[in-house]
Amino acid sequence: MSELRNKMIQQMQLKGYSKNTIATYIECLVCLSTHYKTSPDLLSVDQIREYIQYKLTEAKLSKSWMNQTISALKIFFCEVLKRDWDGIDIPRPRREKKLPVVLSKEEVSRIINTPRNLKHKAFLMLTYSAGLRLQEACNLKIRHIDSQRMLIRVVQAKGAKDRYTILSPVALHLLREYWKIYRVREWLFETKPNQPIASRTAQHIFKDALRKAGINKQVGIHSLRHSFATHLLEQGVSLPIIQQLLGHTSLRTTSIYLHVQKYSVYAVKSPLDTLSM
Repeated sequence: MSELRNKMIQQMQLKGYSKNTIATYIECLVCLSTHYKTSPDLLSVDQIREYIQYKLTEAKLSKSWMNQTISALKIFFCEVLKRDWDGIDIPRPRREKKLPVVLSKEEVSRIINTPRNLKHKAFLMLTYSAGLRLQEACNLKIRHIDSQRMLIRVVQAKGAKDRYTILSPVALHLLREYWKIYRVREWLFETKPNQPIASRTAQHIFKDALRKAGINKQVGIHSLRHSFATHLLEQGVSLPIIQQLLGHTSLRTTSIYLHVQKYSVYAVKSPLDTLSM
């Protein structure tokens, strides 16, 4: 299995998969191998189908996790073992359509202003104000902040893509105050010298601020990104622009925020009022 594992990792690295995706796909194959106590290349199609059915019905694992398992299996069988995928033909479970949980502007303000630690406050403010993913915020470097053009360069984000997003003047002011105290040299946010802040540490910062702000919603730090997009939409920013700021490949992904934005009933006019009477 170790030789096949190395081939699998090599294939995904050559295709440019992220470290997180590689680790997830390898874990999917390890779970399958552990379940049957044998190497996955020795399993029959029926065994693989029974495993996926078991995980969905008995183990109650998410459909998203199972889709990842199927993607991992497809790479393993087609690209590593050079087998025909049509003979396996495992149907993908339908993805659950869930709307993101969005925080109000007042709730976001409370979360950002709760931390007494200036670094924690700056991290949360920048994450929200630029619509950053967790890992994107953790991996920011000093040179990624363009104060002349008021932009933030997000390097090698999801899908190995670079993009620019907005730099808030309020966030820039706080960052300058933060830099005067911490004097970081490379990474914008550090917990250890010359090392970026760990994602687990960042999640803890958010959860602690959420608790101290007295907000009982079941949300993670990614809700700041959801809230950024939704609040922009409510301000009248067009969907294609929000798509670019978020780094979405498809406008369809961004359009989910159309379902969670808050409309003002008082701003809506009846079609009757637009007619010439």
